[in-house]
Amino acid sequence: MVQIRAMTGKDVAAVSRLLGESWRRTYSPIMGPETTAQLSDDKHAPERLAAELLDDNKMSFVAERPDGSIAGYAMAAMDDRGDVLLDRLHIDKTEFGSGLATDLLHAVLAAHAGIPSIALEVIEGNDRAIAFYRKHGFEVVEHRPAAHGVGGHASLIMRRLLSRA
Repeated sequence: MVQIRAMTGKDVAAVSRLLGESWRRTYSPIMGPETTAQLSDDKHAPERLAAELLDDNKMSFVAERPDGSIAGYAMAAMDDRGDVLLDRLHIDKTEFGSGLATDLLHAVLAAHAGIPSIALEVIEGNDRAIAFYRKHGFEVVEHRPAAHGVGGHASLIMRRLLSRA
């Protein structure tokens, strides 16, 4: 059984690998393999992930298998206005359809109980993620050009109202 828990420094290398694999699998067909690799290597570098663990405005979760391997990862951040942004939610491809992504999403939502809503940004063309978020109550509230600094690739801002209790 997979356990959802707070990410620690010992998880950084495994999470970096998971993110790199997930980004390459998901975004190479949309942005091209070179751009995807360059962006992922920068955004998901172990030192960057380790620094995020020290940021009180960011909360990271991992899904750990019984053998200690990392099967999934999610990170949410509070902005200056007190809004929550689900910045990342990635699972190992072997976990597709297992309910693990839902479990990670629920961990993020539970950790932010009392906040009015949660938002996220997803690149257009990531149809699997868009369908997942719609299934879980997120609605498109904005359309933006050039997500993640990549010209010509629009993104959607999706938001979900959260329960107050």
